[in-house]
Amino acid sequence: MSKTVIPAGYRSALGLYDTQTAISMIHHIFEARLSAELDLSRVSAPLFVEPQTGLNDDLNGIERAVSFDIKATGTDAVVVHSLAKWKRMALLNYEFPVGKGLYTDMNAIRRDEDMDNLHSIYVDQWDWEKVIAESDRNEKYLKDTVVKIINAVCDTDDELCRVYPALTPAVERDVSFVTSQDLEDMYPDKTPKERENTYVAEHKTTFIMQIGGKLRSGKPHDGRAPDYDDWTLNGDILIWNDILQCAFEISSMGIRVNPETMDKQLTLANADSRRKMTFHRMLLDGKLPQTIGGGIGQSRLSMLLLQKAHIGEVQSSVWDDETKAVCSAGGIKLL
Repeated sequence: MSKTVIPAGYRSALGLYDTQTAISMIHHIFEARLSAELDLSRVSAPLFVEPQTGLNDDLNGIERAVSFDIKATGTDAVVVHSLAKWKRMALLNYEFPVGKGLYTDMNAIRRDEDMDNLHSIYVDQWDWEKVIAESDRNEKYLKDTVVKIINAVCDTDDELCRVYPALTPAVERDVSFVTSQDLEDMYPDKTPKERENTYVAEHKTTFIMQIGGKLRSGKPHDGRAPDYDDWTLNGDILIWNDILQCAFEISSMGIRVNPETMDKQLTLANADSRRKMTFHRMLLDGKLPQTIGGGIGQSRLSMLLLQKAHIGEVQSSVWDDETKAVCSAGGIKLL
C-alpha cells in the first residue's frame, strides 16, 4: 500500500526536460567530484551473483532477493541487493593498493520495499569501496571520509544551482556527528525515525554513527548485516529535506569488518552458518584487504538536489494504483 504524501502547494522547480538533463549533469559532476575526493576509479559490476558465494548484501536480513535459474549452468542466481561484499573481493582481485578505491553503478530490485515518497522497488546507487591500512580503522578516518563525500555533494549542488536558477542550495557543508546511542539518550521516548527527524531538523547535515548493535535500551537504532560494516565504525548520512520536512538518508557507509569484528558480529546476529561461505571464509582467514565503503543513492541525490517530492519524479519504476492516483491528484508526473 502506498504511503505517499504530497506537500501542500508543491510544484516541481523544473519541467520534465530540464529534470532529465539535470539528472545527467548530477551524475557527471558528482562522479568526478567523488572520485577525486576519495581517489576512486570506475569499474564494471555484476547485476546478479550466485547465492552460495555469500557475496550478496543481506541488508536487514529479511528482504527476499529476486532469483532465477540459469539454463547454461544449471544453477541459480540472485539479483544483488547491493555490492558491499563484491566490492571488497574486487579490490583484492584487481590488486588495488592502499589508499586507492573503486566506484560503480549498482542497480537492484528490492521487491519487499514499501512504496512511499522515498522508496521504490528499484534501487540505483553509486557503490564505492577503498583499501585502507589497519591504522585507518578509526573514527577520525571515518569522519574525514564523510566530510569529503559531503564536499562532493555540495560542489555538485552549487554547480547545479548556477545552471538552473530556479533551484536553491539544498545541502549545508558543515557536518554534525552523533552516535545512535547519543540520539537514544537525547530522545528516549521517541522512535529511531523520530529521533533522526528531530535532530536533523536542527543539524541539517548529519552523520549518525554506530548502527547495527543493540543500544542500552536493548534495541538497535536500525538493522545492519553483520558481515560488512563494523557496527562501531559505520553510519548514515542524513540531510534535512525542506520539501518533505524530514531527515533524508542519502548514504549508508562505514569501515568494514576485520576478522575479529566479523567473528563477533556473526555470533551476535546468530548468523554463524555464513562462516562456510567463500567470502566469509576468506575474510575470517585474513585474506581480504581492510576497506571502507558505502552506497550513495543516485535517485535519492537527484531527488534532493532537484527538490522533488517523490522519487518517481527522477526514476522509472512500477507503482501501485494508490501511488499513481495520489501523485496524479498532486500534479506529479511519475517517470
